[in-house]
Amino acid sequence: MMNLIPIAVAVVVAVGIVAACILSYASKVFFVPVDELFTKIRPELPGANCGGCGYAGCDDYANALVEDHSLSTAKCPVGGPDLAAKLAEIMGVSAEVGEKNVAVVQCNGTRDAVKSLLQYKDIATCKAAKSLFGGMNACPYGCMGLGDCEAACDFDAIQVVNGVATVNRDACVSCGACATACPNHLIRISPAKNLVIVQCSNTDKGGVARKACSNACIGCMKCTKVCKFEAITVENNLASIDPTKCKNCGLCQKECPTGAIINLRPKKKAAPKKSPEEIEALKKAAAEKKAAAAKAKAEEEAPAKEEAPKAEAPAKEEAPKAEAPAKEEAPKAEAPAKEEAVEEAPTAAETEAKAEELKKGAEEIKEKIDKIAAEEPAEK
Repeated sequence: MMNLIPIAVAVVVAVGIVAACILSYASKVFFVPVDELFTKIRPELPGANCGGCGYAGCDDYANALVEDHSLSTAKCPVGGPDLAAKLAEIMGVSAEVGEKNVAVVQCNGTRDAVKSLLQYKDIATCKAAKSLFGGMNACPYGCMGLGDCEAACDFDAIQVVNGVATVNRDACVSCGACATACPNHLIRISPAKNLVIVQCSNTDKGGVARKACSNACIGCMKCTKVCKFEAITVENNLASIDPTKCKNCGLCQKECPTGAIINLRPKKKAAPKKSPEEIEALKKAAAEKKAAAAKAKAEEEAPAKEEAPKAEAPAKEEAPKAEAPAKEEAPKAEAPAKEEAVEEAPTAAETEAKAEELKKGAEEIKEKIDKIAAEEPAEK
């Protein structure tokens, strides 16, 4: 018996070696080459396999990106814009900024609004309740509130509140898992920028729909008349908003008589009312602030007024000083002129001497003329 143990061990070891050799050979024969780009893209994807990108999972989406470089890198709703930019950098293409989408529940049939037909105490799923006469509520189109969508969401973005599924728009990644799980197909994926929503899916006539749920759309057409952008239409007794035309003005929501249309725009908070004591304190503070500003202005203007007279006084003093030298220089300039005039005036003796010189000069000129006149006839 003891001799059989080593033989058994040897057989097991031999079988293991043979199997390892076969597997090693098979791995080389049947090896499937993996694109290097796939090994870079796949680790970046979140691995949620939610199908929100339109593919079976993250592996399928990574393979699609490797095979087609023109495919958008912004299809993953979980990763968002940051992942799209990272994938574009790896692939060497330009990043696309995808529009954020969210899930929208087209039902507002709360427990207070919808009429209940029976108390359901069976399997707590919407799918099971739907198979039992279409549900436990009078509205066969509405939310049954048993949470199939909540169980399908991996991001805790949807919860059942007061009998109706409610979406957390900040946490939603628009993967579409909740829309797939809803048996009444109440949930659709819509652009997050659209904040005015028709929360009803009932296509019955107005009277029938209103009896089943007080918040139902009755197809009254009032919303279509007030819309300035032709964004809302009524078909099969149910209003529908075109997200590409809607400007979120909210006029249709104000006109809706049943509350089937909701407006998710944040409302401005009204200023809290102040007590009389607070009002008096604010008035006193404002008066003190005004008085302080006036005092500061007066202090700034005072030095300017004092400097103005000082600047004018030297100007007035300099003006007479400037005129005085001018007046003093005028007599000095006239004095030399008078003195020169006195010096140039000739005496009587000088006048007589000049007269005699002129007389002699005239006589000499006369004698020369007579001499010339006497010589001319002789020559002839």
